[in-house]
Amino acid sequence: MRTILVLNPKGGCGKSTLATNIAGYFAQQGKRVALADCDSQGSSSDWLKARPERLAKIDCAVIKDGELRIGKTTEILVMDSPASVHDQKLVNIIRPAQTVVIPVLPSPLDMRAAERFLHELISLRNKIGRKVKIATVANRVREDTLAAVKLEYYLEKLKLPDGNRIPFMTALRASQNYIQAAENGMTIFELAPSKTYYDREQWSPLLRWLNSSRSIP
Repeated sequence: MRTILVLNPKGGCGKSTLATNIAGYFAQQGKRVALADCDSQGSSSDWLKARPERLAKIDCAVIKDGELRIGKTTEILVMDSPASVHDQKLVNIIRPAQTVVIPVLPSPLDMRAAERFLHELISLRNKIGRKVKIATVANRVREDTLAAVKLEYYLEKLKLPDGNRIPFMTALRASQNYIQAAENGMTIFELAPSKTYYDREQWSPLLRWLNSSRSIP
């Protein structure tokens, strides 16, 4: 089973938006997908409840007694992580994951928080006990702004302690399309292509990476 975790301990960075759209994309491709909402706010669970039956099915991975209950036929599990997760809780949520996608907002506070988080993540790698592929995404970007340029430059230069660069996949704009999709339990891939063409183009690098062997340990 393929496991993709959307992770950033800082709240409000768009984890649920990424998780639901990733889950919806793979469901559209005919995969048997489950979405695990690990956040107490329940944004992804609410999205699933609003999802029309006519769209590609996405199962809800139930969390019971601290454990994920996943259907045996699940091919892809997408996990929406909670905010403020650190230390052992961070280790526990990453352990099942093969791929981690980290959304970062275009603000100095968010960039500094992301850097601290990555250092913590790296310091815990022995406890995690498995290799995990990590990539970053600039999220809710207002294009042609200095903040957007600074964030993209920062993410493109981000490296691991061994000198290897952390892949920066794409910048996703702040678009009303995401709000409309979320309200209706949909993804931008299920809205009219003519309306979401630019958003889909921005997703292309991330989806190519998720579909490639480069995103799997």
